[in-house]
Amino acid sequence: MLTLDNISFGVQDEKSQKEIIKNLSLTIDDNKFVVITGPNGGGKSTLAKLIAGIETPTDGRLLLDGDDITEKNITDRAKLGISYAFQQPVRFKGIEVLDLLRLAAGRNLTVTDACQYLSEVGLCAKDYIKREVNDSLSGGELKRIEIATVLARGTKLSIFDEPEAGIDLWSFQNLIRVFERMRENIQNGSILIISHQERILDIADEIVVIADGQISMQGPKEEILPKLLGTASAVDACSKFYGKEER
Repeated sequence: MLTLDNISFGVQDEKSQKEIIKNLSLTIDDNKFVVITGPNGGGKSTLAKLIAGIETPTDGRLLLDGDDITEKNITDRAKLGISYAFQQPVRFKGIEVLDLLRLAAGRNLTVTDACQYLSEVGLCAKDYIKREVNDSLSGGELKRIEIATVLARGTKLSIFDEPEAGIDLWSFQNLIRVFERMRENIQNGSILIISHQERILDIADEIVVIADGQISMQGPKEEILPKLLGTASAVDACSKFYGKEER
């Protein structure tokens, strides 16, 4: 279980301190598929980076299974079981997909085991296992390979920051099927996704809406999604924040 206790985060600009996350408290229970959404510039990606250890909060605490991890960096948190998938997956010239999966798993996976992870994300293993993780792969292929590495790690908390970014419609459809399978098979861990996409929101157990650095709505998908899709109050509450650059 991950607990954020009154987390704040700000950056110093030329004139003053700008608060991006403001006294935010949130609990992500075990074995849950949680989607964080909200208007651009509301702080969603910043929150994901705070959880992963890429950024450090200016105030508050982060607890993983009751242990304070606030001061731990991204490497320490990875060792504790937190995975982070970037909006734009990193390319590794000279490293084959098999090598990347072995690095992620932390052990010498057999080819059969590695192929199983690729199959779980909808890739034909024989076509990819010896491919280099370089510019020859499309954005959609890289996203699914990155998800395969997360599966190979088997972490307590897997974070995906806008996984739909930069991929075409065909790849997006495949990505949705991957996340649907992950939700069906979730056990001994949780999944946290930052996304605007209705198809991804519809998979969630719980939806958290963040605007202006704070939680504006939170609850089960069945309660929150209809508000996001149709009620005037939800639109009005968030409309003034649209158009800002995402942080």
